[in-house]
Amino acid sequence: MPSKEKTARPVAKKKTPTKSSTTKLKDQIETLKFDISSHEDKYLRLKAEFDNYRRRKQEETSNMFKYDGESVIKQFLTVLDDLDRLAKAAEENGKSNIEKIKEGIDLIVNKITKRFSEREVVPFTAPGDLVDPELHDALMMRLEEGKKENEILEVFEKGYRYKDRVIRHAKVVVNQTPS
Repeated sequence: MPSKEKTARPVAKKKTPTKSSTTKLKDQIETLKFDISSHEDKYLRLKAEFDNYRRRKQEETSNMFKYDGESVIKQFLTVLDDLDRLAKAAEENGKSNIEKIKEGIDLIVNKITKRFSEREVVPFTAPGDLVDPELHDALMMRLEEGKKENEILEVFEKGYRYKDRVIRHAKVVVNQTPS
């Protein structure tokens, strides 16, 4: 009988990674972890910087609206000072200096008009204009011969427009023709 020798078959050995490839993978993992950490840090810093920027801008906007009229008030303080000086001069000089007081009033009115024009505030309405309900409030009606119907005869208070908005309607007396 033939001998049945067992022939040794080569056993498939499991390939185990070599130390060098394991080390390489660990190094790559460490590098990637460091990169992720670095990107997270940059992201957090950028987010914090943006949050600070947004907060600063919000405060600036809030303060801008809170103190919106400050520059206008400062400009009109000088006008108020002029009025105080005028009142004091009127008390001291009485009726003897009426012409100087009139000059002082004219200077103050001119100063106010200049400040208004710098801020794009313009007056409107004069006697002779026709009534526009969008611009005028008719306080009285009167009949005057030779005048057109709805013609403004007298202006009690001028109207004012700020840029494209009417901020005060003019108060006027209007001509009414007989029916």
